[in-house]
Amino acid sequence: MNLISYNELIEFHREILRTIGLDKHSIESVTIGLCETSLRGVDSHGVRLLPHYVNSALSGRKNPKPEYKIDKTFPSIAHLDADNAFGHAAGMKAVDIAMDMAETQGIGVVAVSNSSHPGAMASMALKAARKGYAAFAFTHADALVLSHNGTRPYFGTNPICFAVPREEEEPYCLDMSSSIIPWNRVLMRKNSKEPLQEEVAADSKGVLTTNPDDAVCLMPTGGYKGFGIASMVEILCGIYTGMQFGRAIPAMYKAPIDQPRHLGQFYMVIRVDGVIDANSFLLKMQEMTNEVRVEPAIDGEQVMLPGDPEIHTAEKRMRDGVPLDDATVEAFIKISKEYDIPLKFNE
Repeated sequence: MNLISYNELIEFHREILRTIGLDKHSIESVTIGLCETSLRGVDSHGVRLLPHYVNSALSGRKNPKPEYKIDKTFPSIAHLDADNAFGHAAGMKAVDIAMDMAETQGIGVVAVSNSSHPGAMASMALKAARKGYAAFAFTHADALVLSHNGTRPYFGTNPICFAVPREEEEPYCLDMSSSIIPWNRVLMRKNSKEPLQEEVAADSKGVLTTNPDDAVCLMPTGGYKGFGIASMVEILCGIYTGMQFGRAIPAMYKAPIDQPRHLGQFYMVIRVDGVIDANSFLLKMQEMTNEVRVEPAIDGEQVMLPGDPEIHTAEKRMRDGVPLDDATVEAFIKISKEYDIPLKFNE
């Protein structure tokens, strides 16, 4: 496993994305989205996606310089046509719009159409939470989660994210897919030739498998409950936005790379002082945080809130460097040489 400093990773991404023609907003959105996600330890949705993103921009799937169209249908609801932008760029734009509406209306909802893969939804929700708002972020995806009582998938991993501020610097952040693991983790296991854990994936007949080469779909979180959550997200991101839904959504890796996927996302930003004052909210959030962390735990473990493992990982990786698997290192070196952009790993 190779280590690279976070700052080096940031600069490498900025230069690559600038070189292939992204506009300033897209460069910063994608760079922070991918790099911070890896910093926080969510490697499946982090910098390993850069080669695919570069290819999709150069091939026509993603628009490096989108012309956004914003329609404000109600005082606190807006529609953002992302013009096939990078999902991170569309998401950051949507959150900015939602925060502006929430500031005066108390709540801001932005439905995004004609978007693309947005990576980890925490990237967008944390942006709002760090500015003092509560935020929800949702996206749908191509069919990958085995339907409850079914033999094939209908819904995607369809993640949900919720983030809120508290007294300490980093916000509370729940970011989870409606499947037990993300599909990118299957791809990572294929690269490393490691087996999957038990009961997280199934083959083409809907039978559980630990072989990543046989896996074609994922198991839902909590059985029928995960399936239900996926359906909720599909309604918000597919039907509400006017985009495709279910099995009609083009697959991220198998669909033609020169064709946009026209994905939908849904963002909601809320002022935390809607009922109690903002300072009281922050104090109560911190009080709950402190209480949960000292709850009795089994030997060798600690009770943690969502986001705590990522906070600890980010602190360590900021200090020691971000680890990259061999396949990602190989891809980065190839891109570095192709675009003559230097890349320096930790010694």
